[in-house]
Amino acid sequence: MASTSSPIADFFRGRHVLITGATGFMGKVLVEKLLRSCPNVACIYLLIRPKQGHDVRSRLDQLLNAVIFDWIKKNQPDSLKKLVPINGDVTQSELGISTLDQKTLTDNVSIVFHSAATVKFDEALKLSVAMNLLGTKRLVQLCFKMTKLEAFVHVSTAYCNCNRQDVEEHCYPIPADPEKIIQCVDCLDENLLESITPQIIQGWPNTYTFTKALAEKMLLQQGDGLPIVIVRPSIVTASWKEPIAGWVDNLNGPTGLLAGAGKGVLRTLLCHKNLVADLVPVDICINLLISAAWYTAINRPMSVKIYHCTSGTTNPIYWRDIERLGHEFILRHPFSDILWYPGGSFKSSRLVNSVCVTVFQMLPAYAIDTLARLSGKPVRLVRIHQRLQKAVSCLEFFTTHEWNFKNSNVQRLFAELDPNDRKTFYFDVSKLEWRNYVETYLLGTRRFVLKDDPSTVPNARIQLKRMYYLHRITQVAFAVLTVRYILLGNSSTKRFWFSALYFLINFIANVSSKLKFT
Repeated sequence: MASTSSPIADFFRGRHVLITGATGFMGKVLVEKLLRSCPNVACIYLLIRPKQGHDVRSRLDQLLNAVIFDWIKKNQPDSLKKLVPINGDVTQSELGISTLDQKTLTDNVSIVFHSAATVKFDEALKLSVAMNLLGTKRLVQLCFKMTKLEAFVHVSTAYCNCNRQDVEEHCYPIPADPEKIIQCVDCLDENLLESITPQIIQGWPNTYTFTKALAEKMLLQQGDGLPIVIVRPSIVTASWKEPIAGWVDNLNGPTGLLAGAGKGVLRTLLCHKNLVADLVPVDICINLLISAAWYTAINRPMSVKIYHCTSGTTNPIYWRDIERLGHEFILRHPFSDILWYPGGSFKSSRLVNSVCVTVFQMLPAYAIDTLARLSGKPVRLVRIHQRLQKAVSCLEFFTTHEWNFKNSNVQRLFAELDPNDRKTFYFDVSKLEWRNYVETYLLGTRRFVLKDDPSTVPNARIQLKRMYYLHRITQVAFAVLTVRYILLGNSSTKRFWFSALYFLINFIANVSSKLKFT
């Protein structure tokens, strides 16, 4: 008979774990996976900060309200008692943890997963340094006091070395010094700091990748003697298989692109189609994190191991595939309450993309909002357009560049796993079938982010068909009006056609409003 033992699950038996960033996307999946697949873990401490009037206990309750914990609640309800919230904040001195809680952690914790970070690409340098760099430094200081520490797993990003095209699984030297950056940020006025941020982060596209690179350097400088392992995910996307296929809880990265395109508000994107889009499902990342913690604790490597949790070199998907498959599945599983018929495409020219943004996104948004304001209706399209463009502009660096992330350490680690652990903690991305995954991803975005119940698909298809006809009528009418305007140039005729165009836009706005509530 086949063995059912799991060396990884057995390792976590009776151990105490600390997780930072547990309320984030990856953190939630990590907590759920540990409870479900390592059922004999003794305790999982979650570093949580009070937020918007909610204390740490209520924030833990909010975390557990996520649908991914439904199976745990039904089948292993007692395991939820192992979750212990610790009041703290990585931006505060000593992580904002009380003396009593610090003693609890230092006396008991043997595994630390550090995933707390600000993932906003355009975050102010001061806050990005406070969370991504200083927060890591403070956690390292706490880890030195932990008498039972066996593994410190730091979640970095593959793009912390985005100033290189070929990236190996080791740390590269960077010119900036973490301590000097901390001092600089601490003493400079925020307005002055903002104005010189481009010079400080020179070589990196944003404060996120810059501070994550600094955090790695700081770990090497100040973490000597700790059992540190670094995992670098690329673009983390919806779950592939577990805990629920397609689960995602935010609009970051490609999720926002799918949502914007599906709603009909994103018509164009600056993107080089033939480049690799290095996506990696969140459950692949979490399984690698847990496996890396086990391997580090068992083998105690002499140096810091780095693992690239990426797909580009093993099983690449290209941006052209995302464009094609995304459009196909958006039309097959349309979203409810679409604002326009989904369409548009990726543009490789910045000039062409800017023109398309103006013509197909900005001008319609202003026109429809103007008519809405005149008729006393709420305006929102301009705000949606501005927020969407801000988010898209942060992605442009990643949709117009390509990297070759080596992942030999990941492949060797997978080969060393017990056969049972290869099934339970699977992280071999080579078997991922992208076509099925993109469809699952879109359905997950529809269900979990946009809160569209699967039962609404038939009505959404009816609305989509109506929007299609409206879209075509508008295209024809716009073409006719343009030709008429060019050919018939006298002032009275122009006034007539301008009035006709105004009537058409008003008609479209009214019909769109009615369709929305059909």
